[in-house]
Amino acid sequence: MQVFLTDDPGPYEAVLVDVQDVQINYADDTVGWHSLPNVKAGKYDLLTLVNDKDTMLADASINTGTIEQIRLILGTENYVKINGQLIKLETPSAQQSGLKLNLHQAVTAGILYKVILDFDAAKSIVKAGNSGKYILKPTIRTTLEAQGGSIKGFVLPDTVTTAVLAIQGPDTIASTFTGSNGGYLIRGLAAGTYSLSFIPNDTTFKNELKSGIAVTTGNVTVVDTVHLHQ
Repeated sequence: MQVFLTDDPGPYEAVLVDVQDVQINYADDTVGWHSLPNVKAGKYDLLTLVNDKDTMLADASINTGTIEQIRLILGTENYVKINGQLIKLETPSAQQSGLKLNLHQAVTAGILYKVILDFDAAKSIVKAGNSGKYILKPTIRTTLEAQGGSIKGFVLPDTVTTAVLAIQGPDTIASTFTGSNGGYLIRGLAAGTYSLSFIPNDTTFKNELKSGIAVTTGNVTVVDTVHLHQ
């Protein structure tokens, strides 16, 4: 699952949000919150993430199941810039344990998912009367979508490392290598029909080709095992 942050613009010169962690929880999971590995912690200027620009917060392998919520853990270094001045944003106590966002969506093994956290800067910053203070009350629209489909299978003998190329017409769309058990998985393919080219690194074995492999969004297409020949 990849988690991206983007923004609806607001009437400020900069809005800096201090993201420290991204966590998820699952339905029927007694453990609670799970921090995603490979989170890119740091301060992000939301106003640079407009007009379909975004930034990746996390790229992580997750469990199969139903994700109930995603939670952003924010640090203390949150600021808004007005008339050239950085003003620290106050954070309500209700948000200090993390900003919880509902998903309630199932995820399937072998599929690449993309979560978009669309941060509305204009609605998320509230001026506290005439005190000169500003409060961060994040308003975020959250979407989770499967990024195409996947192709998986095995190549034997598994002692031979084999390159696997997903091809449409003259173009190689994606590629990978077989693992120690001969297995391969190519994620994030747009729906359509592909050919697979199998190129062993041991040149005593011949290349193989499989055609007419249909990929549909949100599903894993399992290909019959390929047997290399000398």
